Amino acid sequence: MIWIIGEYAERIDNADELLESFLDGFTDENVQVQLQLLTSIVKLFLKRPSDTQELVQQVLSLSTQESDNPDLRDRGYIYWRLLSTDPAAAKEVVLAEKPLISEETDLLEPSLLDELVCHIGSLASVYHKPPASFVEGRVGLKRLTLSGMKQDTQESGEQQEAAAPGSTVIPIMESSQDNTVVEDLLSLSLGGPTSSMAPPPIQPPSTAGGIFDLLGDEVLIPSSNMTGTGSPSLSEAPNSNLPLGDLGDIFGLGLTGGPPIGYAPPKEVWLTAAKGKGLEVSGTFARRQGQMFMDVNFTNRAMQAMGGFAIQFNKNSFGISPSGPLHITAPLPPNQSIDTSLPLNISGVVQRMEPITTIQIAIKNNIDVFYMSTAIPLLTLFTEDGNMDKKVFLATWKDIPATNETQHVIDNVRMELLADGATTLPNSNIFIIARKQVELQEMIYISLKLTNGIWVLGEIKCTPGHRTINLALKTRITDIVNEVAQTFTMLLTN
Repeated sequence: MIWIIGEYAERIDNADELLESFLDGFTDENVQVQLQLLTSIVKLFLKRPSDTQELVQQVLSLSTQESDNPDLRDRGYIYWRLLSTDPAAAKEVVLAEKPLISEETDLLEPSLLDELVCHIGSLASVYHKPPASFVEGRVGLKRLTLSGMKQDTQESGEQQEAAAPGSTVIPIMESSQDNTVVEDLLSLSLGGPTSSMAPPPIQPPSTAGGIFDLLGDEVLIPSSNMTGTGSPSLSEAPNSNLPLGDLGDIFGLGLTGGPPIGYAPPKEVWLTAAKGKGLEVSGTFARRQGQMFMDVNFTNRAMQAMGGFAIQFNKNSFGISPSGPLHITAPLPPNQSIDTSLPLNISGVVQRMEPITTIQIAIKNNIDVFYMSTAIPLLTLFTEDGNMDKKVFLATWKDIPATNETQHVIDNVRMELLADGATTLPNSNIFIIARKQVELQEMIYISLKLTNGIWVLGEIKCTPGHRTINLALKTRITDIVNEVAQTFTMLLTN
């Protein structure tokens, strides 16, 4: 009742009288009642400060001076200092909105939920992962579901391969700067030992067979030194044609041959040695001869050799995934580095990410499985077939609704990069369709195409003697325009 009075004090006319009646026996109440009474009176004061000032001073005095309970005294002093120094901040803290109470049972796959119910007293039900994911080795436990228990049938003598899939949790997208690996990565089956155990010896290449899935739902691509009948081949790469919701149909033509791209960002550290148990990974993305590549550097800062490298991409906005294995043909000795270039394709599973260019990666070696998150430059996704005919450009520009047009202002532009004959934009697969003089301004019309078939049309307004341009972009899928504008800013100002 005390909580109700404080929570809805603005609706209860005699809330101050009711709480004052409880305050008469404050010292005789148990601690939980005293804490709730203190909070309720402070809430009442914040909602109706004019006629409750004496009441709040009385409860603060009782809580801080006449009580020997540390919890009650601490809360009393916190409220007192908040109210005396910054009442606005006190209102934000004490009257903050409560989060909605919700249950997440419906976010679990029904078959996984049945299995977790069968293991309700184990860690499986705590981590929402099947028991097989906690067992090292290639042979896992057989999945047990409620329906399987009812049928009570099992073929004797049949050996089960370690194919128990990880839990499938419906991902909830969240934006964070440090980009921690989420979504499907919650269902990983770790094959490496814990940090307190010595890593197993590196197996020779001839003995490596199939490798379990790092992300729980796709085939893992091992390094090229791991061969055998169990290793997946390039022809077995998954090709899931899933729609991307509000991004529309993003499946377009494959990559074609062409000149190398004009710009590739420098490598950034994706995994520090501290988080990678001695493995440091840095990399970047580039486009060469019509093909996307991920250029990666692996550095071993541990005291032992590393081998058995394998890589996998999580679902992403453009379906980007490795086209082949990592080319690491020998164990990486301590204090040594190796550079490799991994070709990429767009045959992976598509799922909208925030930001849209986010790529989440899992890398496995003989020590552990490591997860990292980075962003692929949108420039890498511009294809060589983005040059549009003038008449088609004009018809397409008119056909795209005016509401899809966005305006961007770019300052400190190197105007020579926009001069007639400049190669910065064409080498980046941004094609100049036409140039036109309108009064004292030069209009430049451009087109580009992404790997998923999305076309972007643009109009650049330049004024002689000025280093500021106006960029108008039109596309049917407006989710990407901010990234496209950032790409223009990077190309024309650096």
